[in-house]
Amino acid sequence: MGEKETLIHRLLHCPDRSFFLFGPRGTGKSTWLRQVFPEAVRFDLLDTSLYLELSREPHRLEALIGKRPSKSWIVLDEIQKIPSLLDEVHRLMETRRWRFALCGSSARKLRRGGANLLGGRAITLDLEGFSAIELGAAFDLEFSLNWGFLPFVQLEHHNAADILEAYVNTYLKEEIREEGLVRNVPPFLRFLNVAGQLNGQSVHGQNIARESSLPRSTVDTYFSILIDTLLGHFLPAWRPGLKVREAAHPKFYWFDPGIARAAAGMIREPADRLWQGAALETLIFHELRVYNEISRKKRPLAYYRTASGVEIDFIIESSKRHAGAPAHLVAIEVKRSEKWNRSWESALRDLAGQEGVKVDRLVAVYTGTRAYHFEGLEVLPVSDFLQSLYQGKIF
Repeated sequence: MGEKETLIHRLLHCPDRSFFLFGPRGTGKSTWLRQVFPEAVRFDLLDTSLYLELSREPHRLEALIGKRPSKSWIVLDEIQKIPSLLDEVHRLMETRRWRFALCGSSARKLRRGGANLLGGRAITLDLEGFSAIELGAAFDLEFSLNWGFLPFVQLEHHNAADILEAYVNTYLKEEIREEGLVRNVPPFLRFLNVAGQLNGQSVHGQNIARESSLPRSTVDTYFSILIDTLLGHFLPAWRPGLKVREAAHPKFYWFDPGIARAAAGMIREPADRLWQGAALETLIFHELRVYNEISRKKRPLAYYRTASGVEIDFIIESSKRHAGAPAHLVAIEVKRSEKWNRSWESALRDLAGQEGVKVDRLVAVYTGTRAYHFEGLEVLPVSDFLQSLYQGKIF
């Protein structure tokens, strides 16, 4: 990713015990591990000879590590390529007291290979593309909406289109095929194109099956691949059981607005306002996930939509409902507009007036430059919202 990436400080904190580090390809996992553990013994399972050796004889890992004191860090990159190696890792954690950083782009193959993810002996961390806060003064909202947060893209603006096309062509097509996740590539490519165009929309499996000319069961399988390889996320519908009928279909967001655009085959076309509206939601969802991870708050995220079509983009449960106490929420509405229209407040205020929930904060995010405070509602420019988010003021 080039020397410049060392100038970007990542917010993810290194734990003091063994951990899995998952994230889509190209998000800087290996670079972060080199920065955090410059003296660690490291093994890259993309190395064909190493892969073949440890596949045949996993017990050789101990000999390859050599005489290291207890508490030493060992980095295993692309761990999903040899799920059976985790049994040896488990043994060495117990007998040699070594600590392992286990890096991969998917837990899917580990689970399918019978690995138990070390039975809770290693915590799990996620690393996504750069956040706006990590980029600091280099953060360019318009560029990020169009091209996303992948480190390669953010560090080589002039090559953004080529990088994203290569990512889709090389990773989404070839590597997913090589991993054996799909047997027949052309149907998967049709699905990718449809899924790219549906970024930020509710997922109706039967409709998508019809659009991509695929059986419904195949569509469900393909979505599970995108979720398991961390290329996308379902945002569930929040269903509090209030006095209106609520939507049940989840929304699907790609992990990165640039990747969504490339998957949709739109990388060489200007992004219209509708597309950029979904891209802004994708960007905010990305930042919410990053903050949720680095803060370790792990709050549930959802969206809210009633049968009448009233929708709120993000619902964050700051505390769950329990006997005698309602759920506490933060509600966030996102608008791709330089001017705030107060008619957009109605859904937020309707929710705040409902019995059975306690809305702690109403927040609107827009692309204007002024912050407003309207009777319990904060309207914030994107940059102000992100600063408040990472200062712990949103949830």
